[in-house]
Amino acid sequence: MTVTDTRTTRAVVEELLRRIGGGDPELVAELYAEPCDWRLDWPEDEHGRDTTPWIRHRSTRAQAAAHYRELAAHHVPAEAATEIERILVDGEDAVVLGEIRQTARPTGRAYRARFALHLTVRDGLVVRHHVYEDSLAVARAFAP
Repeated sequence: MTVTDTRTTRAVVEELLRRIGGGDPELVAELYAEPCDWRLDWPEDEHGRDTTPWIRHRSTRAQAAAHYRELAAHHVPAEAATEIERILVDGEDAVVLGEIRQTARPTGRAYRARFALHLTVRDGLVVRHHVYEDSLAVARAFAP
Protein backbone atom coordinates (compact mmCIF):
# COMPACT_ATOMS: atom_id res chain seq x y z
CA MET A 1 0.00 0.00 0.00
CA THR A 2 1.13 3.52 -0.67
CA VAL A 3 1.23 6.48 1.68
CA THR A 4 -1.80 7.85 -0.16
CA ASP A 5 -3.79 4.72 0.74
CA THR A 6 -2.96 5.19 4.41
CA ARG A 7 -3.93 8.88 4.28
CA THR A 8 -7.20 8.09 2.54
CA THR A 9 -8.00 5.37 5.06
CA ARG A 10 -7.30 7.71 7.99
CA ALA A 11 -9.43 10.46 6.43
CA VAL A 12 -12.39 8.11 5.87
CA VAL A 13 -12.12 6.66 9.40
CA GLU A 14 -11.95 10.12 10.96
CA GLU A 15 -14.95 11.22 8.91
CA LEU A 16 -16.85 8.07 9.92
CA LEU A 17 -16.17 8.76 13.61
CA ARG A 18 -17.21 12.40 13.17
CA ARG A 19 -20.48 11.34 11.53
CA ILE A 20 -21.18 8.72 14.21
CA GLY A 21 -20.69 11.45 16.81
CA GLY A 22 -23.09 13.67 14.86
CA GLY A 23 -25.87 11.14 15.31
CA ASP A 24 -27.38 11.04 11.79
CA PRO A 25 -27.64 7.33 10.84
CA GLU A 26 -28.28 8.03 7.15
CA LEU A 27 -25.21 10.27 6.89
CA VAL A 28 -23.09 7.63 8.65
CA ALA A 29 -24.37 4.89 6.35
CA GLU A 30 -23.23 6.80 3.24
CA LEU A 31 -19.64 5.84 4.12
CA TYR A 32 -20.30 2.09 3.90
CA ALA A 33 -19.82 0.08 0.71
CA GLU A 34 -22.49 -2.19 -0.74
CA PRO A 35 -21.97 -4.87 0.42
CA CYS A 36 -20.06 -4.34 3.66
CA ASP A 37 -18.68 -7.09 5.88
CA TRP A 38 -20.10 -5.99 9.27
CA ARG A 39 -19.46 -8.34 12.19
CA LEU A 40 -19.84 -8.10 15.95
CA ASP A 41 -17.85 -10.31 18.27
CA TRP A 42 -20.80 -11.70 20.22
CA PRO A 43 -22.04 -15.26 20.58
CA GLU A 44 -24.26 -16.00 17.58
CA ASP A 45 -27.14 -17.17 19.78
CA GLU A 46 -27.18 -13.70 21.41
CA HIS A 47 -27.60 -11.76 18.14
CA GLY A 48 -30.75 -9.68 17.66
CA ARG A 49 -32.30 -10.37 21.05
CA ASP A 50 -35.11 -8.10 22.21
CA THR A 51 -32.81 -6.36 24.69
CA THR A 52 -29.97 -5.77 22.19
CA PRO A 53 -31.48 -5.81 18.67
CA TRP A 54 -28.63 -3.76 17.15
CA ILE A 55 -26.21 -6.63 17.83
CA ARG A 56 -26.11 -8.67 14.65
CA HIS A 57 -24.15 -8.97 11.45
CA ARG A 58 -25.01 -6.60 8.62
CA SER A 59 -24.11 -6.16 4.97
CA THR A 60 -25.89 -3.12 3.49
CA ARG A 61 -26.02 0.65 3.95
CA ALA A 62 -29.66 0.41 5.02
CA GLN A 63 -28.67 -2.13 7.69
CA ALA A 64 -25.81 0.12 8.83
CA ALA A 65 -28.24 3.03 9.25
CA ALA A 66 -30.62 0.72 11.13
CA HIS A 67 -27.79 -0.24 13.48
CA TYR A 68 -27.22 3.36 14.52
CA ARG A 69 -30.98 4.02 14.89
CA GLU A 70 -31.46 0.90 17.04
CA LEU A 71 -28.40 1.72 19.13
CA ALA A 72 -29.73 5.24 19.81
CA ALA A 73 -33.24 3.98 20.61
CA HIS A 74 -31.93 1.68 23.35
CA HIS A 75 -29.60 4.16 25.06
CA VAL A 76 -29.96 7.50 26.81
CA PRO A 77 -28.27 9.96 24.40
CA ALA A 78 -27.53 12.61 27.04
CA GLU A 79 -25.56 10.04 29.02
CA ALA A 80 -23.40 8.71 26.19
CA ALA A 81 -19.73 9.36 25.51
CA THR A 82 -16.99 7.73 23.51
CA GLU A 83 -13.30 8.15 24.13
CA ILE A 84 -11.12 7.37 21.13
CA GLU A 85 -7.69 6.51 22.47
CA ARG A 86 -5.91 5.65 19.26
CA ILE A 87 -6.40 5.16 15.54
CA LEU A 88 -3.85 2.84 13.96
CA VAL A 89 -3.69 2.80 10.16
CA ASP A 90 -1.79 0.52 7.81
CA GLY A 91 -2.76 0.85 4.16
CA GLU A 92 -6.45 0.17 3.77
CA ASP A 93 -6.85 -1.19 7.33
CA ALA A 94 -7.46 0.81 10.48
CA VAL A 95 -8.04 -0.12 14.11
CA VAL A 96 -9.81 2.28 16.43
CA LEU A 97 -9.26 1.69 20.16
CA GLY A 98 -11.35 3.27 22.87
CA GLU A 99 -14.09 3.10 25.44
CA ILE A 100 -17.80 3.78 25.24
CA ARG A 101 -19.89 4.99 28.14
CA GLN A 102 -23.62 4.47 27.78
CA THR A 103 -26.78 4.12 29.81
CA ALA A 104 -29.25 1.41 28.87
CA ARG A 105 -32.65 3.05 28.36
CA PRO A 106 -34.78 0.06 29.50
CA THR A 107 -32.92 -0.52 32.79
CA GLY A 108 -31.32 2.85 33.52
CA ARG A 109 -28.00 1.06 34.14
CA ALA A 110 -24.83 2.85 33.08
CA TYR A 111 -21.95 0.87 31.65
CA ARG A 112 -18.48 1.24 30.20
CA ALA A 113 -17.16 -1.02 27.50
CA ARG A 114 -13.69 -1.10 25.96
CA PHE A 115 -13.67 -1.71 22.23
CA ALA A 116 -11.53 -2.28 19.17
CA LEU A 117 -13.04 -1.49 15.79
CA HIS A 118 -11.31 -2.98 12.72
CA LEU A 119 -12.19 -1.07 9.57
CA THR A 120 -11.06 -1.63 6.00
CA VAL A 121 -11.45 1.19 3.48
CA ARG A 122 -11.47 0.75 -0.31
CA ASP A 123 -12.33 3.39 -2.87
CA GLY A 124 -13.24 5.81 -0.08
CA LEU A 125 -15.82 3.51 1.54
CA VAL A 126 -15.80 1.15 4.52
CA VAL A 127 -15.89 -2.45 3.27
CA ARG A 128 -15.19 -4.11 6.64
CA HIS A 129 -16.56 -3.11 10.07
CA HIS A 130 -15.64 -5.63 12.77
CA VAL A 131 -16.31 -4.72 16.41
CA TYR A 132 -14.69 -6.35 19.41
CA GLU A 133 -16.12 -5.03 22.66
CA ASP A 134 -16.79 -5.87 26.27
CA SER A 135 -20.05 -7.66 25.53
CA LEU A 136 -20.45 -8.77 29.15
CA ALA A 137 -20.71 -5.12 30.30
CA VAL A 138 -23.37 -4.46 27.66
CA ALA A 139 -25.31 -7.65 28.46
CA ARG A 140 -25.31 -6.88 32.19
CA ALA A 141 -26.60 -3.34 31.60
CA PHE A 142 -29.52 -4.66 29.56
CA ALA A 143 -30.31 -7.75 31.66
CA PRO A 144 -33.80 -7.68 33.18
